Amino acid sequence: MFFLLRLAFWLGLVLVLLPRDKAPEADKTPQISASDAVSAATATINDMGQFCKRQPSACEVGGQAATAIGQRATDGARKLYQIITDKKPPDHTGSIGTDDTDLALAAPRDTLTADDQSIEFRLPPTP
Repeated sequence: MFFLLRLAFWLGLVLVLLPRDKAPEADKTPQISASDAVSAATATINDMGQFCKRQPSACEVGGQAATAIGQRATDGARKLYQIITDKKPPDHTGSIGTDDTDLALAAPRDTLTADDQSIEFRLPPTP
């Protein structure tokens, strides 16, 4: 369940950050300037600094949750790094992806002996 929540969060973040095309409905959305966004973020950060004074127990639990989330993120990054860097055996046979020169060197031609060539070819009996 937690995986689905994380997936929804990251997908939502990616979708918000993707550049948009100009469309008629885009004019109806509220226009926020960069300075307004910066001042709102600054005000939020200042308020968050006072939050721990108003709600110390919530701030303590939030700190523990942040530590646990950070530890899980570190473990996930380590696991992803191991998956990427692990050496795996090739998932194909030797005949796939080779050029004709490799095959010519590997199997010499005309390996039949004179006795092999003297045998007459016959079709199997028909029922």
